[in-house]
Amino acid sequence: MSLAGHIPHSRVARARQLHVWLSCALLVAGVFSLTVGATDVALGPALLKLARGETLSQMEAIVLWDIRAPRLVLGMLVGAALAVGGAVMQGLFRNPLADPGLVGVSAGAGLGAITAIVLAGLAPIWFAAAVGDQLVPVAAFLGSWASTMVLYRVSTLHGRTSVATMLLAGIALGALAGALSGILVYISDDRQLRDLTFWGLGSLGGASWIKVVAAGPIILISVLAACVLGRGLNGLALGEATAAHIGLNVQRVKNLAILTVAAATGAAVAVSGGIGFIGIVVPHLLRLGTGPDHRPLLINAGLLGALLLILADVIARVIIAPAELPIGIVTAVLGAPVFLWILLRQRGIVDL
Repeated sequence: MSLAGHIPHSRVARARQLHVWLSCALLVAGVFSLTVGATDVALGPALLKLARGETLSQMEAIVLWDIRAPRLVLGMLVGAALAVGGAVMQGLFRNPLADPGLVGVSAGAGLGAITAIVLAGLAPIWFAAAVGDQLVPVAAFLGSWASTMVLYRVSTLHGRTSVATMLLAGIALGALAGALSGILVYISDDRQLRDLTFWGLGSLGGASWIKVVAAGPIILISVLAACVLGRGLNGLALGEATAAHIGLNVQRVKNLAILTVAAATGAAVAVSGGIGFIGIVVPHLLRLGTGPDHRPLLINAGLLGALLLILADVIARVIIAPAELPIGIVTAVLGAPVFLWILLRQRGIVDL
């Protein structure tokens, strides 16, 4: 077998092995996450009780099923959404520094959340009663979708979407959303400022089955839809003209990429707040081991993103227990050095 044929086969084998290893690691990390926290309830023995078919005490059941389990599921969903969204955006823009924030999704979600926090008292009584504690996530999701629709309208002409225009428009929309957010922050009171700060830093502390049911289907459908974009993103890596010549429907790939990233990231940011570096670091780490092929990359990105966010959440819970550190701080502290190491490792290879 020639070297040219051996390298792709080796990468495919490594990618398949990584599927298995990441799946196993995710399972172990999930069990670990369920047993670690500030509570005095020993959930390790509780899980053994479940394995033996015994009945849990009331406190064990509450901590396990009402607090830890929804937090674990939500962390997996959010991590997968951010990592897959980053991989798709990097493939769409053919830029390793791209992430969902470039299309204004995060900025739009932030503006929606800030608006809900600061102006919640002005909402109609019937609306506040119907939405309840989910006002901020709902507003964040609506903000992300509104910014995405505006971006799509600006960057699309005669049915064709310009990636360059999308990038510039995303930067402009992000700046506009930041300015409007600044105005709302300026008129907020001390309690609202505290809420804004903690939401912006990101947390899974408010996880509940309600949030899982609300965001889960959107994230799952979007991530699964993104995973079928592997061949299309591989084609775009050759350039749009070349991709069109080999039979790829370039516009359909771009439309699906934009919609899936907007839906997955919008839902994730809505329920967790601002969590950085997952969308940038995860695809880079995977490319170092399995190459640039997006078909296995997108699947592995979802698994690794979920794994890293679960581990970051565990660190956030125990490092200053019984208090809780915002998870966005943990991902930034861990992700920034890793990203700098990747850049230093590749600076002689990749010219950005």
